[in-house]
Amino acid sequence: MNSAAETAFALDPRLDADCHRVGELELSRVLLMDDARFPWLILVPRQPGLRELVELSREQQHALLDEINRVAHVLHAITNPDKMNIATLGNVVSQLHVHVIARHVGDAAWPRPVWGVGERSAYSAAESTRVLGLLRAGLALHQS
Repeated sequence: MNSAAETAFALDPRLDADCHRVGELELSRVLLMDDARFPWLILVPRQPGLRELVELSREQQHALLDEINRVAHVLHAITNPDKMNIATLGNVVSQLHVHVIARHVGDAAWPRPVWGVGERSAYSAAESTRVLGLLRAGLALHQS
């Protein structure tokens, strides 16, 4: 998707500050939330000004669903979760983004949602390198 619209895309500063960049899929930028308590990916369609899923064309909605499926399968293979949480909220960050979170019984928030639970635990440099490498390999992405 190399278009003028993509040129105008800018990642919300809060997502940029809170995440590691995994790479780019056809439609979306893939991010790893910098919270080692939860295996947590975020997909952000690289289109400017989007707030809601319904603002994507039907074709883009299907492409996004395919990308969600792709990252969920990779995250599942890496983390073997008890449950996958997939959601769009946008109450704090209005830019359209999709959370894909691998949950484990007994994790820091179980069975509640992960938002606002305890203090974030940033990945160490070594662990972020390891996890990003696994994700990029699983998604067949090169470092971006």
